[in-house]
Amino acid sequence: MDVSDLRVALFSGNYNYVRDGANQALNRLVEYLLRHGAAVRIYSPKVKLPAFDHVGDLIGVPAIPLPGRAEYRLPVLLTPGVKKDIHRFAPNMIHCASPEVLGHAAVRFARKNHLPVVASVHTRFETYPRYYGFAFAEPLVLAGLRRFYRRCDAIFAPSDSMAQVLRDQRMNFDVGIWSRGVERDVFSPARRSLEWRRSLGIGDDEVAIGFIGRLVMEKGLDVFADTIDELLRRGVRHRILVVGDGPARDWFDKRLPENAVFAGFQGGADLGRAAASMDVLFNPSVTETFGNVTLEAMAAGIPVVAADATGSRSLVVPHVTGDLVRPGAIVSFADAIARYCREPDVRSTVGAAGRAASAAYEWDKVNEALVESYLRIERQRERGSFGTPALQRVPWPGSRRER
Repeated sequence: MDVSDLRVALFSGNYNYVRDGANQALNRLVEYLLRHGAAVRIYSPKVKLPAFDHVGDLIGVPAIPLPGRAEYRLPVLLTPGVKKDIHRFAPNMIHCASPEVLGHAAVRFARKNHLPVVASVHTRFETYPRYYGFAFAEPLVLAGLRRFYRRCDAIFAPSDSMAQVLRDQRMNFDVGIWSRGVERDVFSPARRSLEWRRSLGIGDDEVAIGFIGRLVMEKGLDVFADTIDELLRRGVRHRILVVGDGPARDWFDKRLPENAVFAGFQGGADLGRAAASMDVLFNPSVTETFGNVTLEAMAAGIPVVAADATGSRSLVVPHVTGDLVRPGAIVSFADAIARYCREPDVRSTVGAAGRAASAAYEWDKVNEALVESYLRIERQRERGSFGTPALQRVPWPGSRRER
């Protein structure tokens, strides 16, 4: 069996209606599969005005607005019509990209029909409750995630650091890596535009501290703002450049200095220009499993100051391509950023090292690795070693059942 024999049914809570790093990776995977002769069918909520033109055949599933985050859709079930479509497509591989109602339904479908099923991990859902006043719910979320991922034959993390977290959380015995790539022609130092900076009111000699991403609280907006306060107390000269949009935009605008610049959503070449036109990227988030913006900034030749958390931990080499700081450590974040503000030679050296390191991340290579894992799982199935139910009967090391 090779890639051209694959028939992949992909289930995702968001494939094209809100642009984010997860669905960009999924679209690139589908493009790779189709280009190499595989058949792919995507099952995901649809909207009238999607955020971008998707790749592949997309079948809509019923969904409702997510409470509190109406821009996202929450799938509610697999209708009989959708199930018939899946049967007609006759997949030989089920891929789940989100552990919600649709993902659980896809896993049940796979088990009922004796199909291999894998899941890719795109965000740390168990960390979300702490940003909305429900930290007590994290153990419950973890338990739900564990139940979902253990029913899959394998799960895939985008970074080594996230894979280790999943192993420590006992999510599955088979934890692989599906990394991410970067378009180094789009994200490049050559994209830097002083003219664009000037159009935003940022002077050529001003150090622009950048934020890129969805403006939602789980991205660490509070830590970002507190760190800027600390820089102001120290008298460190800088400007703030925020690239992105989201429901917390008004909160962030009020919380940052009046001269902070909000450039709004940027995509494609515009995003590459925005990243290269910064002087340092500040990424305080702990929810990412990979950190696409971290890699994109590195490719753009910009030093990165990031939380020492999953994703960035696997990308940033401390004091070489940027700095990793204990999550929430405001003073330490300010120390690292202040150095880049005051020492342009260090910014240049670290940025160049990040650019060189980004060369290791090519989309075709990372997607090829995932497809090889698909084929490995198919071979295991053919040899009779396929099936998570058998794995579920094996006690985890250190569990009560083992003792």
